[in-house]
Amino acid sequence: MSQRTVYLETFGCQMNELDSELVAGQLRALGYRFTPDRDSADVVLYNTCSVREHAEQKVWSRLGELNARKIADPTLVVGVLGCMAERDGTDLFRRMPVVDLMCGPGELDKLPTLLDNAVRTRESLLADGDEPKILAKRSARQSALQGNTSRRSAALAAAQDTLELLDLSRSISPVDFFQPDEHDHAGTHQEDRQRRSAYVRITRGCNKFCTYCVVPFTRGAEIHRPPEHILDECKKLADSGVIEITLLGQTVNHYRFEHGASISINGIQQPQKGRSFTGGHLRDPLAGTNTTTFADLLALIHEKVPAIQRLRFVTSYPRDFGDDVLEVIRDHPRICRYLHVPAQSGSDTQLKAMNRGYTVGEYIEFVERARAHLHRPELGRPLMISSDFIVGFPGETDEDFQATVALIERCRFKTSFIFKYSPRPGTIAFDKLADNVPDEVKRKRNHILLDVQNRISDQVSREQIGRTFDVLVEGVSRAHTKRSAAEAPAADRPAANTVPLSISARQAAPAEDDCSVLSRRPESTKGPAENTVQLVARTDADNIVFFDVPADSATTPMSYQGRIVRVRIDGAENLSLFGSLV
Repeated sequence: MSQRTVYLETFGCQMNELDSELVAGQLRALGYRFTPDRDSADVVLYNTCSVREHAEQKVWSRLGELNARKIADPTLVVGVLGCMAERDGTDLFRRMPVVDLMCGPGELDKLPTLLDNAVRTRESLLADGDEPKILAKRSARQSALQGNTSRRSAALAAAQDTLELLDLSRSISPVDFFQPDEHDHAGTHQEDRQRRSAYVRITRGCNKFCTYCVVPFTRGAEIHRPPEHILDECKKLADSGVIEITLLGQTVNHYRFEHGASISINGIQQPQKGRSFTGGHLRDPLAGTNTTTFADLLALIHEKVPAIQRLRFVTSYPRDFGDDVLEVIRDHPRICRYLHVPAQSGSDTQLKAMNRGYTVGEYIEFVERARAHLHRPELGRPLMISSDFIVGFPGETDEDFQATVALIERCRFKTSFIFKYSPRPGTIAFDKLADNVPDEVKRKRNHILLDVQNRISDQVSREQIGRTFDVLVEGVSRAHTKRSAAEAPAADRPAANTVPLSISARQAAPAEDDCSVLSRRPESTKGPAENTVQLVARTDADNIVFFDVPADSATTPMSYQGRIVRVRIDGAENLSLFGSLV
Protein backbone atom coordinates (compact mmCIF):
# COMPACT_ATOMS: atom_id res chain seq x y z
CA MET A 1 0.00 0.00 0.00
CA SER A 2 2.76 2.44 0.90
CA GLN A 3 4.23 2.19 -2.59
CA ARG A 4 1.04 3.05 -4.47
CA THR A 5 1.18 6.25 -6.48
CA VAL A 6 -1.74 8.60 -7.08
CA TYR A 7 -2.46 11.00 -9.93
CA LEU A 8 -4.96 13.69 -8.86
CA GLU A 9 -6.40 16.19 -11.34
CA THR A 10 -8.70 19.01 -10.29
CA PHE A 11 -11.40 20.76 -12.32
CA GLY A 12 -13.37 23.87 -11.42
CA CYS A 13 -13.17 26.40 -8.63
CA GLN A 14 -10.95 27.22 -5.66
CA MET A 15 -13.23 25.13 -3.45
CA ASN A 16 -12.32 22.05 -5.48
CA GLU A 17 -8.67 23.02 -5.35
CA LEU A 18 -8.80 23.11 -1.55
CA ASP A 19 -10.68 19.80 -1.45
CA SER A 20 -7.91 18.22 -3.54
CA GLU A 21 -5.25 19.57 -1.19
CA LEU A 22 -7.06 18.14 1.84
CA VAL A 23 -7.51 14.77 0.12
CA ALA A 24 -3.87 14.69 -0.92
CA GLY A 25 -2.67 15.40 2.62
CA GLN A 26 -4.99 12.72 3.97
CA LEU A 27 -3.74 10.07 1.53
CA ARG A 28 -0.09 11.02 1.86
CA ALA A 29 -0.34 10.50 5.62
CA LEU A 30 -1.45 6.93 4.86
CA GLY A 31 1.58 6.23 2.70
CA TYR A 32 0.38 7.10 -0.81
CA ARG A 33 2.78 9.01 -3.05
CA PHE A 34 1.70 11.55 -5.69
CA THR A 35 2.91 11.75 -9.27
CA PRO A 36 2.27 14.20 -12.12
CA ASP A 37 2.37 11.30 -14.61
CA ARG A 38 -1.07 9.76 -15.06
CA ASP A 39 0.24 6.85 -17.11
CA SER A 40 2.50 5.61 -14.32
CA ALA A 41 0.01 6.02 -11.46
CA ASP A 42 -1.63 3.10 -9.64
CA VAL A 43 -4.61 5.29 -8.72
CA VAL A 44 -6.17 8.00 -10.92
CA LEU A 45 -8.54 10.47 -9.21
CA TYR A 46 -10.51 13.27 -10.87
CA ASN A 47 -11.98 15.96 -8.61
CA THR A 48 -14.85 17.23 -10.72
CA CYS A 49 -17.12 20.23 -11.21
CA SER A 50 -20.71 20.28 -12.51
CA VAL A 51 -21.15 24.04 -12.78
CA ARG A 52 -20.08 24.24 -16.46
CA GLU A 53 -20.55 21.76 -19.28
CA HIS A 54 -17.02 22.22 -20.59
CA ALA A 55 -15.45 21.00 -17.35
CA GLU A 56 -17.66 17.91 -17.39
CA GLN A 57 -16.79 17.09 -21.00
CA LYS A 58 -13.12 17.16 -20.05
CA VAL A 59 -13.75 14.56 -17.34
CA TRP A 60 -15.69 12.27 -19.68
CA SER A 61 -12.82 12.52 -22.16
CA ARG A 62 -10.24 11.68 -19.49
CA LEU A 63 -12.25 8.66 -18.33
CA GLY A 64 -12.59 7.40 -21.89
CA GLU A 65 -8.83 7.59 -22.34
CA LEU A 66 -8.36 5.22 -19.39
CA ASN A 67 -10.21 2.29 -20.98
CA ALA A 68 -7.17 0.98 -22.85
CA ARG A 69 -4.94 1.55 -19.82
CA LYS A 70 -7.24 -0.52 -17.63
CA ILE A 71 -7.20 -3.43 -20.06
CA ALA A 72 -3.40 -3.39 -19.89
CA ASP A 73 -3.43 -3.00 -16.08
CA PRO A 74 -6.64 -4.35 -14.46
CA THR A 75 -5.37 -3.37 -10.99
CA LEU A 76 -5.65 0.34 -11.90
CA VAL A 77 -8.11 2.16 -9.61
CA VAL A 78 -10.07 5.08 -11.07
CA GLY A 79 -12.08 7.47 -8.90
CA VAL A 80 -14.44 10.39 -9.53
CA LEU A 81 -14.69 12.90 -6.68
CA GLY A 82 -16.72 16.05 -6.23
CA CYS A 83 -19.88 17.46 -7.75
CA MET A 84 -20.17 15.18 -10.79
CA ALA A 85 -20.10 12.14 -8.53
CA GLU A 86 -22.76 13.59 -6.25
CA ARG A 87 -25.04 14.74 -9.06
CA ASP A 88 -24.82 11.67 -11.32
CA GLY A 89 -24.93 9.16 -8.47
CA THR A 90 -24.19 5.46 -8.90
CA ASP A 91 -25.55 5.58 -12.46
CA LEU A 92 -22.06 6.77 -13.36
CA PHE A 93 -20.77 3.22 -12.69
CA ARG A 94 -23.09 1.94 -15.42
CA ARG A 95 -22.16 4.68 -17.87
CA MET A 96 -18.43 4.42 -17.18
CA PRO A 97 -17.45 0.99 -15.78
CA VAL A 98 -13.84 2.17 -15.79
CA VAL A 99 -14.77 4.09 -12.61
CA ASP A 100 -14.17 2.14 -9.38
CA LEU A 101 -15.08 4.68 -6.73
CA MET A 102 -17.20 7.79 -6.35
CA CYS A 103 -17.07 10.27 -3.50
CA GLY A 104 -19.21 13.40 -3.19
CA PRO A 105 -17.80 16.70 -1.86
CA GLY A 106 -19.60 16.20 1.44
CA GLU A 107 -18.11 12.74 2.03
CA LEU A 108 -14.42 13.26 1.25
CA ASP A 109 -13.39 12.19 4.74
CA LYS A 110 -14.45 8.67 3.72
CA LEU A 111 -12.12 8.52 0.71
CA PRO A 112 -9.29 6.49 2.35
CA THR A 113 -11.70 3.66 3.21
CA LEU A 114 -13.25 3.76 -0.25
CA LEU A 115 -9.84 3.68 -1.88
CA ASP A 116 -8.61 0.80 0.26
CA ASN A 117 -11.76 -1.18 -0.55
CA ALA A 118 -11.43 -0.43 -4.26
CA VAL A 119 -7.78 -1.55 -4.30
CA ARG A 120 -8.65 -4.82 -2.56
CA THR A 121 -11.66 -5.41 -4.79
CA ARG A 122 -9.64 -4.96 -7.97
CA GLU A 123 -6.99 -7.35 -6.68
CA SER A 124 -9.68 -9.93 -5.90
CA LEU A 125 -11.17 -9.51 -9.38
CA LEU A 126 -7.77 -10.16 -10.88
CA ALA A 127 -7.54 -13.39 -8.85
CA ASP A 128 -10.72 -14.62 -10.55
CA GLY A 129 -8.70 -15.13 -13.73
CA ASP A 130 -11.06 -13.38 -16.17
CA GLU A 131 -9.86 -11.93 -19.46
CA PRO A 132 -8.36 -8.39 -19.18
CA LYS A 133 -11.15 -6.91 -21.34
CA ILE A 134 -13.75 -8.36 -18.99
CA LEU A 135 -11.88 -7.20 -15.89
CA ALA A 136 -11.63 -3.68 -17.29
CA LYS A 137 -15.43 -3.49 -17.47
CA ARG A 138 -15.99 -4.67 -13.89
CA SER A 139 -16.11 -1.72 -11.50
CA ALA A 140 -15.18 -2.04 -7.84
CA ARG A 141 -18.34 0.08 -7.21
CA GLN A 142 -17.27 1.86 -4.02
CA SER A 143 -19.27 5.03 -3.29
CA ALA A 144 -20.00 7.61 -0.60
CA LEU A 145 -22.66 10.14 -1.60
CA GLN A 146 -24.90 12.42 0.45
CA GLY A 147 -27.90 11.89 -1.81
CA ASN A 148 -31.18 13.07 -0.30
CA THR A 149 -29.58 13.58 3.14
CA SER A 150 -27.70 16.67 1.93
CA ARG A 151 -30.24 19.07 3.44
CA ARG A 152 -30.73 17.34 6.78
CA SER A 153 -31.70 19.08 10.01
CA ALA A 154 -29.22 21.23 11.91
CA ALA A 155 -28.89 18.80 14.84
CA LEU A 156 -28.46 15.77 12.60
CA ALA A 157 -25.99 17.67 10.41
CA ALA A 158 -23.81 18.50 13.40
CA ALA A 159 -23.91 14.95 14.74
CA GLN A 160 -22.96 13.47 11.37
CA ASP A 161 -20.57 16.15 10.13
CA THR A 162 -17.34 14.17 10.13
CA LEU A 163 -16.24 16.27 7.15
CA GLU A 164 -15.12 18.93 9.62
CA LEU A 165 -12.49 16.49 10.81
CA LEU A 166 -10.97 16.55 7.31
CA ASP A 167 -10.37 20.31 7.60
CA LEU A 168 -9.14 19.98 11.17
CA SER A 169 -6.65 17.24 10.25
CA ARG A 170 -5.32 19.24 7.32
CA SER A 171 -1.74 18.43 6.41
CA ILE A 172 -0.10 21.84 6.72
CA SER A 173 2.77 22.08 4.29
CA PRO A 174 4.42 25.10 2.65
CA VAL A 175 4.93 23.21 -0.62
CA ASP A 176 2.55 22.06 -3.32
CA PHE A 177 0.73 18.80 -2.66
CA PHE A 178 2.78 16.96 -5.29
CA GLN A 179 6.06 16.35 -3.51
CA PRO A 180 8.85 14.52 -5.39
CA ASP A 181 11.28 12.71 -3.10
CA GLU A 182 14.16 15.11 -3.77
CA HIS A 183 13.53 17.43 -6.73
CA ASP A 184 11.15 17.80 -9.62
CA HIS A 185 11.93 17.07 -13.26
CA ALA A 186 13.25 20.59 -13.82
CA GLY A 187 15.75 20.19 -11.02
CA THR A 188 14.05 22.74 -8.78
CA HIS A 189 14.64 21.86 -5.14
CA GLN A 190 11.75 21.90 -2.72
CA GLU A 191 13.07 24.86 -0.74
CA ASP A 192 12.81 26.88 -3.98
CA ARG A 193 9.15 25.93 -4.41
CA GLN A 194 7.84 27.04 -1.05
CA ARG A 195 4.21 27.93 -1.06
CA ARG A 196 3.22 31.26 0.45
CA SER A 197 -0.52 31.33 -0.35
CA ALA A 198 -3.23 29.01 0.90
CA TYR A 199 -7.01 28.57 0.95
CA VAL A 200 -9.06 28.19 4.14
CA ARG A 201 -12.70 27.14 4.00
CA ILE A 202 -15.06 29.05 6.31
CA THR A 203 -18.42 27.83 4.94
CA ARG A 204 -19.64 24.84 2.98
CA GLY A 205 -22.67 24.52 0.75
CA CYS A 206 -25.21 27.13 -0.32
CA ASN A 207 -28.80 28.11 0.49
CA LYS A 208 -29.44 30.39 -2.48
CA PHE A 209 -30.90 27.98 -5.08
CA CYS A 210 -30.12 30.11 -8.12
CA THR A 211 -32.04 28.38 -10.88
CA TYR A 212 -28.97 27.70 -13.04
CA CYS A 213 -26.78 26.30 -10.23
CA VAL A 214 -26.33 22.73 -9.02
CA VAL A 215 -24.19 23.58 -5.97
CA PRO A 216 -26.97 23.48 -3.31
CA PHE A 217 -27.79 19.95 -4.47
CA THR A 218 -24.22 18.64 -4.71
CA ARG A 219 -22.61 20.40 -1.72
CA GLY A 220 -25.68 20.62 0.48
CA ALA A 221 -26.97 23.28 2.82
CA GLU A 222 -24.87 26.23 3.96
CA ILE A 223 -22.81 25.27 7.03
CA HIS A 224 -20.52 27.65 8.91
CA ARG A 225 -17.33 26.43 10.56
CA PRO A 226 -16.52 27.47 14.15
CA PRO A 227 -14.25 30.54 14.25
CA GLU A 228 -11.87 28.75 16.64
CA HIS A 229 -11.24 26.08 14.01
CA ILE A 230 -10.66 28.66 11.29
CA LEU A 231 -8.31 30.71 13.45
CA ASP A 232 -6.31 27.63 14.43
CA GLU A 233 -5.92 26.63 10.78
CA CYS A 234 -4.73 30.12 9.85
CA LYS A 235 -2.15 30.05 12.66
CA LYS A 236 -0.82 26.67 11.52
CA LEU A 237 -0.51 27.90 7.96
CA ALA A 238 1.32 31.02 9.13
CA ASP A 239 3.70 28.87 11.19
CA SER A 240 4.49 26.88 8.02
CA GLY A 241 5.49 30.04 6.15
CA VAL A 242 2.22 31.03 4.44
CA ILE A 243 1.78 34.81 4.27
CA GLU A 244 -1.41 35.04 2.17
CA ILE A 245 -4.71 33.33 2.97
CA THR A 246 -7.90 33.31 0.91
CA LEU A 247 -11.09 32.51 2.84
CA LEU A 248 -13.49 30.39 0.78
CA GLY A 249 -17.25 30.03 0.70
CA GLN A 250 -19.99 29.82 -1.91
CA THR A 251 -21.43 32.99 -0.31
CA VAL A 252 -18.50 33.87 1.91
CA ASN A 253 -19.90 37.12 3.32
CA HIS A 254 -22.88 35.23 4.76
CA TYR A 255 -20.64 33.66 7.37
CA ARG A 256 -22.40 33.81 10.74
CA PHE A 257 -21.67 31.52 13.68
CA GLU A 258 -23.93 31.53 16.76
CA HIS A 259 -21.91 30.05 19.59
CA GLY A 260 -24.85 29.03 21.74
CA ALA A 261 -26.43 27.15 18.81
CA SER A 262 -23.44 24.90 18.11
CA ILE A 263 -23.08 21.29 19.21
CA SER A 264 -19.96 19.69 20.66
CA ILE A 265 -19.30 16.08 19.64
CA ASN A 266 -16.44 14.30 21.42
CA GLY A 267 -15.11 17.66 22.53
CA ILE A 268 -15.07 19.10 19.01
CA GLN A 269 -17.32 22.05 18.27
CA GLN A 270 -19.34 21.29 15.14
CA PRO A 271 -20.31 23.59 12.26
CA GLN A 272 -23.87 24.85 12.13
CA LYS A 273 -26.42 25.39 9.38
CA GLY A 274 -26.50 28.84 7.81
CA ARG A 275 -28.80 31.47 9.28
CA SER A 276 -30.05 34.73 7.84
CA PHE A 277 -27.48 37.49 7.71
CA THR A 278 -28.24 40.43 10.01
CA GLY A 279 -24.91 42.26 10.18
CA GLY A 280 -23.12 42.97 13.41
CA HIS A 281 -20.59 45.05 15.29
CA LEU A 282 -16.93 44.26 15.72
CA ARG A 283 -16.19 42.01 18.68
CA ASP A 284 -13.83 39.24 19.71
CA PRO A 285 -15.93 36.06 19.45
CA LEU A 286 -13.48 34.16 21.61
CA ALA A 287 -14.14 36.50 24.54
CA GLY A 288 -17.55 35.02 25.29
CA THR A 289 -19.89 36.94 22.97
CA ASN A 290 -22.69 35.07 21.25
CA THR A 291 -22.32 35.66 17.50
CA THR A 292 -19.40 35.87 15.09
CA THR A 293 -20.25 37.64 11.83
CA PHE A 294 -18.09 37.70 8.72
CA ALA A 295 -16.82 41.17 9.67
CA ASP A 296 -15.86 39.81 13.10
CA LEU A 297 -14.02 36.88 11.54
CA LEU A 298 -11.97 39.11 9.21
CA ALA A 299 -10.94 41.38 12.09
CA LEU A 300 -10.17 38.40 14.32
CA ILE A 301 -7.80 36.76 11.82
CA HIS A 302 -6.16 40.11 11.07
CA GLU A 303 -5.46 40.80 14.74
CA LYS A 304 -4.68 37.29 16.00
CA VAL A 305 -2.47 36.14 13.09
CA PRO A 306 -0.18 39.08 12.25
CA ALA A 307 2.13 36.84 10.22
CA ILE A 308 -0.57 36.70 7.54
CA GLN A 309 0.32 39.73 5.46
CA ARG A 310 -2.59 39.41 3.04
CA LEU A 311 -6.11 38.24 3.78
CA ARG A 312 -8.50 37.67 0.85
CA PHE A 313 -11.93 36.12 0.42
CA VAL A 314 -14.18 34.75 -2.35
CA THR A 315 -16.95 34.53 -3.45
CA SER A 316 -19.19 37.34 -2.18
CA TYR A 317 -22.94 37.68 -2.60
CA PRO A 318 -24.05 41.24 -3.41
CA ARG A 319 -27.20 41.33 -1.29
CA ASP A 320 -26.65 41.85 2.45
CA PHE A 321 -23.02 42.95 1.99
CA GLY A 322 -23.01 45.13 5.09
CA ASP A 323 -21.06 48.28 5.81
CA ASP A 324 -19.55 46.42 8.79
CA VAL A 325 -17.50 44.29 6.37
CA LEU A 326 -16.44 47.31 4.30
CA GLU A 327 -15.40 49.19 7.45
CA VAL A 328 -13.31 46.27 8.68
CA ILE A 329 -11.52 46.09 5.32
CA ARG A 330 -10.97 49.86 5.40
CA ASP A 331 -9.55 49.84 8.93
CA HIS A 332 -7.35 46.73 8.67
CA PRO A 333 -4.50 47.26 6.20
CA ARG A 334 -3.64 43.61 5.58
CA ILE A 335 -7.12 42.79 4.26
CA CYS A 336 -6.97 43.03 0.46
CA ARG A 337 -9.07 45.54 -1.44
CA TYR A 338 -10.38 43.10 -4.00
CA LEU A 339 -13.98 41.87 -4.22
CA HIS A 340 -15.28 39.15 -6.50
CA VAL A 341 -19.05 39.73 -6.55
CA PRO A 342 -20.96 37.97 -9.37
CA ALA A 343 -23.77 40.04 -10.91
CA GLN A 344 -24.77 37.41 -13.56
CA SER A 345 -26.99 39.85 -15.50
CA GLY A 346 -27.82 43.53 -15.87
CA SER A 347 -31.52 42.83 -16.37
CA ASP A 348 -34.00 42.68 -13.51
CA THR A 349 -36.13 40.26 -15.53
CA GLN A 350 -33.21 37.89 -15.92
CA LEU A 351 -32.12 38.24 -12.29
CA LYS A 352 -35.64 37.28 -11.20
CA ALA A 353 -35.63 34.26 -13.52
CA MET A 354 -32.25 33.27 -12.07
CA ASN A 355 -33.61 33.68 -8.50
CA ARG A 356 -30.68 35.90 -7.59
CA GLY A 357 -32.63 37.78 -4.92
CA TYR A 358 -31.57 41.36 -5.79
CA THR A 359 -32.19 44.00 -8.44
CA VAL A 360 -29.75 45.76 -10.73
CA GLY A 361 -30.26 48.92 -8.70
CA GLU A 362 -29.31 47.12 -5.49
CA TYR A 363 -26.17 45.73 -7.14
CA ILE A 364 -25.12 49.18 -8.36
CA GLU A 365 -25.77 50.61 -4.90
CA PHE A 366 -23.45 47.99 -3.42
CA VAL A 367 -20.65 48.76 -5.92
CA GLU A 368 -20.90 52.51 -5.29
CA ARG A 369 -20.97 51.99 -1.51
CA ALA A 370 -17.94 49.67 -1.66
CA ARG A 371 -15.95 52.20 -3.69
CA ALA A 372 -16.92 55.03 -1.37
CA HIS A 373 -15.52 53.05 1.57
CA LEU A 374 -12.43 51.49 -0.02
CA HIS A 375 -11.28 53.08 -3.30
CA ARG A 376 -8.17 55.14 -2.46
CA PRO A 377 -5.97 55.16 -5.60
CA GLU A 378 -4.18 58.31 -4.46
CA LEU A 379 -2.85 56.28 -1.51
CA GLY A 380 -1.82 53.35 -3.72
CA ARG A 381 -4.84 51.34 -2.54
CA PRO A 382 -7.44 51.19 -5.31
CA LEU A 383 -10.43 48.87 -4.92
CA MET A 384 -10.77 46.33 -7.72
CA ILE A 385 -14.03 44.49 -8.32
CA SER A 386 -14.57 41.48 -10.59
CA SER A 387 -17.79 39.78 -11.59
CA ASP A 388 -19.46 36.83 -13.35
CA PHE A 389 -22.04 37.02 -16.14
CA ILE A 390 -24.21 34.49 -17.93
CA VAL A 391 -25.29 35.25 -21.51
CA GLY A 392 -28.12 33.46 -23.24
CA PHE A 393 -30.01 32.44 -20.10
CA PRO A 394 -33.57 31.29 -20.98
CA GLY A 395 -35.72 34.19 -22.10
CA GLU A 396 -32.85 36.70 -22.51
CA THR A 397 -33.91 39.34 -25.04
CA ASP A 398 -31.76 41.86 -26.89
CA GLU A 399 -32.93 44.45 -24.37
CA ASP A 400 -31.86 42.21 -21.46
CA PHE A 401 -28.44 41.74 -23.04
CA GLN A 402 -27.97 45.47 -23.66
CA ALA A 403 -28.78 46.06 -19.99
CA THR A 404 -25.92 43.71 -19.09
CA VAL A 405 -23.57 45.63 -21.39
CA ALA A 406 -24.67 48.85 -19.67
CA LEU A 407 -23.98 47.38 -16.21
CA ILE A 408 -20.42 46.41 -17.18
CA GLU A 409 -19.87 49.87 -18.66
CA ARG A 410 -21.14 51.52 -15.49
CA CYS A 411 -19.37 49.35 -12.90
CA ARG A 412 -16.04 49.12 -14.79
CA PHE A 413 -14.99 45.73 -13.44
CA LYS A 414 -11.33 44.83 -13.41
CA THR A 415 -12.20 41.43 -14.88
CA SER A 416 -15.22 39.24 -15.49
CA PHE A 417 -15.94 35.62 -16.19
CA ILE A 418 -18.47 35.60 -19.03
CA PHE A 419 -20.26 32.28 -19.54
CA LYS A 420 -22.56 31.03 -22.25
CA TYR A 421 -25.54 29.46 -20.54
CA SER A 422 -25.63 25.68 -20.76
CA PRO A 423 -28.46 23.71 -19.09
CA ARG A 424 -27.11 21.67 -16.18
CA PRO A 425 -28.99 18.52 -15.16
CA GLY A 426 -30.23 18.72 -11.60
CA THR A 427 -30.90 22.48 -11.65
CA ILE A 428 -34.28 24.21 -11.52
CA ALA A 429 -33.69 25.88 -14.88
CA PHE A 430 -32.96 22.53 -16.53
CA ASP A 431 -36.32 21.17 -15.39
CA LYS A 432 -38.53 24.25 -15.75
CA LEU A 433 -37.04 26.74 -18.25
CA ALA A 434 -36.72 26.11 -21.97
CA ASP A 435 -33.23 26.75 -23.36
CA ASN A 436 -34.70 29.06 -26.01
CA VAL A 437 -31.77 31.31 -26.93
CA PRO A 438 -30.06 29.93 -30.08
CA ASP A 439 -26.43 28.94 -29.68
CA GLU A 440 -25.28 31.36 -32.40
CA VAL A 441 -26.92 34.20 -30.46
CA LYS A 442 -25.18 33.08 -27.26
CA ARG A 443 -21.84 33.03 -29.06
CA LYS A 444 -22.36 36.50 -30.52
CA ARG A 445 -23.37 37.98 -27.17
CA ASN A 446 -20.46 36.24 -25.45
CA HIS A 447 -17.98 37.82 -27.85
CA ILE A 448 -19.59 41.27 -27.60
CA LEU A 449 -19.48 41.20 -23.82
CA LEU A 450 -15.92 39.90 -23.91
CA ASP A 451 -14.87 42.81 -26.14
CA VAL A 452 -16.55 45.33 -23.84
CA GLN A 453 -14.86 43.91 -20.74
CA ASN A 454 -11.48 43.66 -22.51
CA ARG A 455 -11.66 47.34 -23.38
CA ILE A 456 -12.54 48.29 -19.80
CA SER A 457 -9.88 45.97 -18.35
CA ASP A 458 -7.29 47.66 -20.54
CA GLN A 459 -8.44 51.11 -19.37
CA VAL A 460 -8.36 50.07 -15.71
CA SER A 461 -4.86 48.65 -16.12
CA ARG A 462 -3.53 51.80 -17.81
CA GLU A 463 -4.87 53.91 -14.95
CA GLN A 464 -2.30 52.19 -12.72
CA ILE A 465 0.71 53.52 -14.70
CA GLY A 466 2.88 55.73 -12.50
CA ARG A 467 1.59 54.24 -9.25
CA THR A 468 3.68 52.22 -6.82
CA PHE A 469 2.38 49.04 -5.22
CA ASP A 470 3.46 46.40 -2.77
CA VAL A 471 3.33 43.12 -4.69
CA LEU A 472 3.59 39.48 -3.60
CA VAL A 473 6.04 37.66 -5.88
CA GLU A 474 4.61 34.36 -7.11
CA GLY A 475 7.54 33.13 -9.18
CA VAL A 476 9.16 33.22 -12.60
CA SER A 477 6.89 34.30 -15.45
CA ARG A 478 5.84 31.86 -18.15
CA ALA A 479 7.45 34.05 -20.79
CA HIS A 480 10.83 33.65 -19.08
CA THR A 481 10.30 29.91 -18.55
CA LYS A 482 9.46 29.44 -22.23
CA ARG A 483 12.51 31.40 -23.35
CA SER A 484 14.80 29.47 -21.01
CA ALA A 485 13.39 26.16 -22.25
CA ALA A 486 13.85 27.16 -25.87
CA GLU A 487 17.45 28.24 -25.30
CA ALA A 488 18.45 25.20 -23.23
CA PRO A 489 20.02 22.11 -24.82
CA ALA A 490 17.41 19.44 -25.48
CA ALA A 491 18.82 17.15 -22.76
CA ASP A 492 18.45 19.91 -20.15
CA ARG A 493 14.87 20.90 -20.96
CA PRO A 494 12.17 20.17 -18.37
CA ALA A 495 10.11 17.06 -18.94
CA ALA A 496 6.63 17.54 -20.36
CA ASN A 497 5.05 16.54 -17.06
CA THR A 498 6.99 19.01 -14.92
CA VAL A 499 4.87 20.30 -12.06
CA PRO A 500 4.16 24.05 -12.35
CA LEU A 501 5.60 26.37 -9.73
CA SER A 502 2.20 27.32 -8.40
CA ILE A 503 -1.02 25.39 -8.83
CA SER A 504 -3.94 27.78 -9.05
CA ALA A 505 -7.45 27.84 -10.42
CA ARG A 506 -6.48 31.08 -12.17
CA GLN A 507 -4.02 29.20 -14.34
CA ALA A 508 -6.63 26.83 -15.71
CA ALA A 509 -8.65 28.99 -18.07
CA PRO A 510 -11.85 27.57 -19.51
CA ALA A 511 -12.08 27.34 -23.27
CA GLU A 512 -13.47 30.45 -24.94
CA ASP A 513 -16.24 28.25 -26.34
CA ASP A 514 -17.53 27.95 -22.78
CA CYS A 515 -16.66 31.31 -21.24
CA SER A 516 -14.31 34.24 -21.51
CA VAL A 517 -10.73 33.94 -20.31
CA LEU A 518 -10.71 37.32 -18.62
CA SER A 519 -10.14 36.11 -15.10
CA ARG A 520 -7.37 33.62 -15.72
CA ARG A 521 -3.79 34.37 -14.77
CA PRO A 522 -2.56 36.54 -17.69
CA GLU A 523 0.70 35.82 -19.45
CA SER A 524 3.32 38.42 -20.16
CA THR A 525 3.36 39.62 -23.76
CA LYS A 526 6.81 41.09 -23.20
CA GLY A 527 9.73 38.79 -22.66
CA PRO A 528 12.47 39.59 -20.15
CA ALA A 529 15.37 41.79 -21.18
CA GLU A 530 18.81 40.29 -21.73
CA ASN A 531 20.59 39.05 -18.60
CA THR A 532 17.41 39.37 -16.52
CA VAL A 533 14.75 37.09 -15.14
CA GLN A 534 11.11 38.14 -15.45
CA LEU A 535 9.06 37.58 -12.30
CA VAL A 536 5.28 37.63 -11.87
CA ALA A 537 3.64 39.17 -8.80
CA ARG A 538 0.24 40.34 -7.59
CA THR A 539 -1.03 43.49 -5.90
CA ASP A 540 -3.45 43.27 -3.00
CA ALA A 541 -6.16 44.40 -5.48
CA ASP A 542 -5.36 41.32 -7.60
CA ASN A 543 -3.59 43.11 -10.45
CA ILE A 544 -0.89 40.98 -12.09
CA VAL A 545 2.53 42.66 -12.32
CA PHE A 546 5.57 41.55 -14.32
CA PHE A 547 9.03 42.94 -13.56
CA ASP A 548 12.66 42.02 -14.31
CA VAL A 549 15.50 41.34 -11.90
CA PRO A 550 19.17 40.86 -12.84
CA ALA A 551 20.00 37.22 -13.55
CA ASP A 552 23.45 37.55 -12.00
CA SER A 553 22.55 39.58 -8.93
CA ALA A 554 23.75 38.62 -5.46
CA THR A 555 20.11 37.97 -4.57
CA THR A 556 18.96 35.08 -6.75
CA PRO A 557 15.67 35.54 -8.65
CA MET A 558 14.07 32.62 -6.82
CA SER A 559 14.79 34.27 -3.48
CA TYR A 560 12.12 36.85 -4.38
CA GLN A 561 9.40 34.20 -4.46
CA GLY A 562 6.99 34.57 -1.56
CA ARG A 563 8.27 38.04 -0.68
CA ILE A 564 6.40 41.35 -0.80
CA VAL A 565 8.38 44.02 -2.67
CA ARG A 566 7.60 47.52 -3.98
CA VAL A 567 7.20 47.98 -7.71
CA ARG A 568 6.52 51.11 -9.78
CA ILE A 569 4.18 50.54 -12.73
CA ASP A 570 5.74 51.72 -16.00
CA GLY A 571 3.37 50.15 -18.54
CA ALA A 572 0.13 48.21 -18.97
CA GLU A 573 -1.56 45.96 -21.47
CA ASN A 574 -5.05 44.56 -20.89
CA LEU A 575 -4.74 42.49 -17.69
CA SER A 576 -0.96 42.80 -17.38
CA LEU A 577 1.00 45.52 -15.60
CA PHE A 578 4.73 45.98 -16.19
CA GLY A 579 6.96 47.60 -13.60
CA SER A 580 10.36 47.95 -12.01
CA LEU A 581 11.63 47.47 -8.47
CA VAL A 582 11.71 50.58 -6.31
